[in-house]
Amino acid sequence: MSLKVVIIGGGSSYTPEIIEGFIKRHRHFPVSAITLVDIVAGKEKLEIVGQFARRMIRKSGAPIELEWTLDRQEALIDADFVTTQIRVGGLSAREKDERIPLSHGVIGQETNGAGGIFKALRTIPVLMEICHDIQKICPNAWLINFTNPAGIVTEALLKYSPHKKVIGVCNIPFNMKNSVAEMMNCPANDIQIEFVGMNHFVFGKRVWMSGKEVTGQVLQKLIHQEGDYSPANIVSLGWSKEFLQALGMLPNPYHQYYFQGAAVLEKDLQAYRENGTRAEVVRKVEKELFIQYRKEELNEKPKELENRGGAYYSDAACSLMESIYNNTGDIQTVNTMNNGCIPDLPNDAVIEVNAVITRDGPQPLTVGPLPPSVKGIIQQMKAFEELVIRAARSGEYTHVYQAMVMNPLVQNEGVARQLVDELLEAHKEFLPQFN
Repeated sequence: MSLKVVIIGGGSSYTPEIIEGFIKRHRHFPVSAITLVDIVAGKEKLEIVGQFARRMIRKSGAPIELEWTLDRQEALIDADFVTTQIRVGGLSAREKDERIPLSHGVIGQETNGAGGIFKALRTIPVLMEICHDIQKICPNAWLINFTNPAGIVTEALLKYSPHKKVIGVCNIPFNMKNSVAEMMNCPANDIQIEFVGMNHFVFGKRVWMSGKEVTGQVLQKLIHQEGDYSPANIVSLGWSKEFLQALGMLPNPYHQYYFQGAAVLEKDLQAYRENGTRAEVVRKVEKELFIQYRKEELNEKPKELENRGGAYYSDAACSLMESIYNNTGDIQTVNTMNNGCIPDLPNDAVIEVNAVITRDGPQPLTVGPLPPSVKGIIQQMKAFEELVIRAARSGEYTHVYQAMVMNPLVQNEGVARQLVDELLEAHKEFLPQFN
């Protein structure tokens, strides 16, 4: 039986990691064909990554046919799984998402705050087109989305696209689980974390090790800074004893933007002055990676890829596809419809939640009411995400402004207007709905 995976955004520097994931899992997830897809602007990178991926597959001996193309619709024929890892506007768009907010004294980050809003505005219409193609060409395929902001994009697709076999994944819960295992000196499979919230705003409500609850012990280790689960793109500032004790849950690395905003802004402004924005750092990392990828003797994923900030993305995505294919019924953390899991949020909201993975998709596990300490801010963040999705679909200035002024990292009506005006102008090439 043939099993085909299509990787949209195939020229990404992340692609070798997902190829490695397919190679490692080939006995249980026998992919026979992989097609990498990209756009004209990414043609050179697609060719480099394609040749490198072929060398990786050849070395492994796995019977996988790999090809690459700029024709997305042709690629989607007979696909069983489609993954999306795109960046509309490339790193130069990310740089604007970071630089423009910082110039107004506001945190600029690619998936949070003003930058995250505009990344979503550029991305949602493109993913909607992709979903229309999938529904028409390979309607039985699962779309595994790890294009950021993953939660907002996944909610937009599940609510408004014709294709409903959509699941969002993120590396943060995966990072947290692996890092907690390191802190507790045990295998990652021994750790289970109950997550509550949504993508990039999820909390670890309870932690178990081999079935025994150890939330308090993990919090103590965080208090004493005996562990950290920040990805390469977020430098941890650590958490105070008072905050962790009051919260009683594990924060995720992105929470520092909301609960340590002044310190993060100061750090980001200093980094901006000394080294440029994170986009510029990533550009250097990517340049080095593609120098490596070009080497004909290279046939395995280079260690330097971990500096890219997305480590474990592909592990999360590959594990999810393998479990759907095999109907394993194991528990993974995904972005999917709430459907009553958290009664304090709308049923059609997308949350980041533990789910039993079956061939029919994720069956989310009930979380129950939001803890009082975070109920208000999670509801605010979800309402804000809904405003972003509405703006991405309508192309109306007022809707973007509403989303901007209601974002907790902005919440200043004058600054919000300046940000909207400057970012709309900066990204107009990639925002046709506003022209």
